[in-house]
Amino acid sequence: MTFLIRVALALLPLLLATGGTDAQSWPSKPIRFIVTQAAGGTPDIICRMIGDRLSRALGQQVVVENRPGAGNTIGMQMAARAAPDGYTFVFATAAALVTNPYTFKSLPYDPVADFVPVAMVAKGPFIALAHPGVPVKTLGELFAYDKANPGKLAFATDGPRNFSGIVAAWLNKLGGVDILQVPYATMPQGVQDTLAGRLQLTILAVPSAAPHIASGALRPLAVTSLKRLSNYPDVPAIGETFAGVEVIGWFIIAAPAGTRRDRRAHEPRARPDLQGPGDRGQARDRRVFH
Repeated sequence: MTFLIRVALALLPLLLATGGTDAQSWPSKPIRFIVTQAAGGTPDIICRMIGDRLSRALGQQVVVENRPGAGNTIGMQMAARAAPDGYTFVFATAAALVTNPYTFKSLPYDPVADFVPVAMVAKGPFIALAHPGVPVKTLGELFAYDKANPGKLAFATDGPRNFSGIVAAWLNKLGGVDILQVPYATMPQGVQDTLAGRLQLTILAVPSAAPHIASGALRPLAVTSLKRLSNYPDVPAIGETFAGVEVIGWFIIAAPAGTRRDRRAHEPRARPDLQGPGDRGQARDRRVFH
């Protein structure tokens, strides 16, 4: 079963059961997906894949609304305050739901009380990447280079509270180095500066990293998993050097609290169109879905 079918089977019964909405008439207006990060980032890429298929299957527009900033809190707050009518959903990251409660003194939303989970969409590791001008090919070489050239390297991240920043800090600790972290309001901006050579390093989820690896614009140093990825057999897994260590990000679809789940009729008309080979190919090629 493809990831999109799993999403459909979980999402559609909930949507069809929302208060004040008749199952036979849903959807009678556009469905909104709030993405808590900027356009062009990994959550945006995956959400648009899902939205496109759902839109074609249901014959109704699916609107992806990017609300980045403040460590995912802007988009999460908007979703928490949305009407629980089955027409607004949030594409939530692990950072927004799991790490934010520990990295913020207070949040404008409650990850548990303000949302109901709908579907686990995808999960996957991150890749540490270097500009080709940096003379390193592995993490070991990176650590050695930084120790010999202190102050010459910097990571582009989307802030210390998001996973790219957390992974950067974690790599510093593991390597006994102190590579500068430059936080960006949106990750695509940081990627552009790394591609241009203004910064030397970045950390991306596989979907965002894939085109830059393929073009040779960025060099993969390590994947934050226990084992190597089949699409990148020459890229070492961090678990090979640091036994038992991995960092896996994930995305879920959630609905505002109060969205009813008491009626469970499935919507068979959505299923055939959600089995398209294009989606299987994209998921397989990007190696992000588990």
